[in-house]
Amino acid sequence: MASVVLPSGSQCAAAAAAAAPPGLRLRLLLLLFSAAALIPTGDGQNLFTKDVTVIEGEVATISCQVNKSDDSVIQLLNPNRQTIYFRDFRPLKDSRFQLLNFSSSELKVSLTNVSISDEGRYFCQLYTDPPQESYTTITVLVPPRNLMIDIQKDTAVEGEEIEVNCTAMASKPATTIRWFKGNTELKGKSEVEEWSDMYTVTSQLMLKVHKEDDGVPVICQVEHPAVTGNLQTQRYLEVQYKPQVHIQMTYPLQGLTREGDALELTCEAIGKPQPVMVTWVRVDDEMPQHAVLSGPNLFINNLNKTDNGTYRCEASNIVGKAHSDYMLYVYDSRAGEEGSIRAVDHAVIGGVVAVVVFAMLCLLIILGRYFARHKGLFSLTSSPRIK
Repeated sequence: MASVVLPSGSQCAAAAAAAAPPGLRLRLLLLLFSAAALIPTGDGQNLFTKDVTVIEGEVATISCQVNKSDDSVIQLLNPNRQTIYFRDFRPLKDSRFQLLNFSSSELKVSLTNVSISDEGRYFCQLYTDPPQESYTTITVLVPPRNLMIDIQKDTAVEGEEIEVNCTAMASKPATTIRWFKGNTELKGKSEVEEWSDMYTVTSQLMLKVHKEDDGVPVICQVEHPAVTGNLQTQRYLEVQYKPQVHIQMTYPLQGLTREGDALELTCEAIGKPQPVMVTWVRVDDEMPQHAVLSGPNLFINNLNKTDNGTYRCEASNIVGKAHSDYMLYVYDSRAGEEGSIRAVDHAVIGGVVAVVVFAMLCLLIILGRYFARHKGLFSLTSSPRIK
């Protein structure tokens, strides 16, 4: 803000203006104050105002305040030095300006529906001897008019690098764009284009995708002084990936494969797109003739030693193929029975030993009590007789 005052010699011009007819008097006073803006201020500045920052479309309030009032005239001028208010009178035919307060110490005016064209320096003038002037600057903030996000490819393949662009159009000042993948912040590269005091910002993000990114949102978030909260837009990633294969043994449940038993394996394959072909092969050998294949399931009845080997489940989609192996080892038919018999034998032996130990303890206790009771008798019998 800056201020000027008119020299004391302007008293003559002021007196002449006061003596002029009413219609001419206002014009003379306005010319007098316009000339005052060209003369630097002296000491004793008494007029104050503050800069105003407002969002486009909202209301700006301009206040011309007098520190020590002496009932001098206050007026407000626009950036073109057209008088908005002279005291409580509005010469400017712009109904967006409305008087909020007028007194000898303040002239307060509101400007509704502010636009970018309203930006600039507004002047407060105080008709003192000498006259004084102070200015306020109105700054208009314009939020982005449109926020767009664009992904180079709607569907990406795992391991591929894709380009994502986000554009925030026609803001003032320029916006700041931040990138997020889910909750993780990423770093992009922004370019700013200026046109007619407005700014368009485009940010580019190069992103290498993985199968874990499928269904994860990519978020473009804008930060701007005219925006409260988070202004953002997002796109969900669609990532294709090759199958993940897992073999599960559904029978026998205990996991021990013996001669004569049956074996059932299930192949689980997950991918995007979902695998359309799941096949079973026996590595380095042919599949047993008694093996039954039914989609993802492999069933081998009446196992024998010749069935030993590695069985592989293979799955594929348009992205690629993958496999998982199961190593089969067929045990003797009595393998489980012998283990059970050995377990029973060990249990019987342990029980017999426990009974023997318990019987010996009981015998020791009985003998101990017997000797304790007959101790005196033994002592008397064994002593020599005195004649």
